[in-house]
Amino acid sequence: MTVDKDTFLKSDLLERYLTGLTNTQESLEVENYINKFPEVKEAYNILESKLELVAFANAEEAPTHLLGSILESLDEKPVIALKAKPKKSRFNFGIAASVAALVFAGSSMYFYLQNQDLLNENQVIVDELYDLRSDIDQNNSKLEALAEQFSQLNNPETEKYILNGNRRAKNLKTIAYINPKEKTSMIDVVSLPTLPDNQEYQIWADLQDKQVNLGILSVRDRRLQQIPYTKDALGLSITIEQKGIKRNDNSTDTPVAEIELKLED
Repeated sequence: MTVDKDTFLKSDLLERYLTGLTNTQESLEVENYINKFPEVKEAYNILESKLELVAFANAEEAPTHLLGSILESLDEKPVIALKAKPKKSRFNFGIAASVAALVFAGSSMYFYLQNQDLLNENQVIVDELYDLRSDIDQNNSKLEALAEQFSQLNNPETEKYILNGNRRAKNLKTIAYINPKEKTSMIDVVSLPTLPDNQEYQIWADLQDKQVNLGILSVRDRRLQQIPYTKDALGLSITIEQKGIKRNDNSTDTPVAEIELKLED
């Protein structure tokens, strides 16, 4: 099969040719590319030099006593002139051993990386389980809080008070749930008219001679929320205040919603 020289260089044909692992057809193909393309010939020479260095680096010397035995044997027998054989066999064996070592190293690295990936995946699973457990704990806390709120709402001692806005806040509606026996207070913000950015709604407990601020009301808090229970409160009122400016608790500003309480401790 004929391919371009770049594709050929990316294949393993040169390595297998040098180690004697190619068949006849592949050997002819390699030799053809070496003769045809200077780049392939250069790559062949470089690879051959590198593999030869590796082969000789891995070679072991024969034991001294073995060399002595051979020399003694030669003294007793006639010397026969032998033609020098190419060192291709030793060279090929060394190359094959080096290639095997490289393959083993590559396999070890592959399995190491696979193991690292597995460890990373396990850590991701552990992190997800931890996040899931945290979410479950948070959801359980929310459920417990809701159960407590429903318990307070269903308590026969809990009084329900609806605060509707006056002409300055016609669409305002909030519901207060107060239990004087358990000393708990909750409020449900149903609807609040939109205010300028520099203003906000505040809720107050009206006492005999003063008012106590119970917090800020917002349409973003469309849920039951706890507010401080105020002993001896005579009523609740909602006012429109300037943001960032602390109002005098004894101010006579007209509230936009108010209601009297009938609480008995």
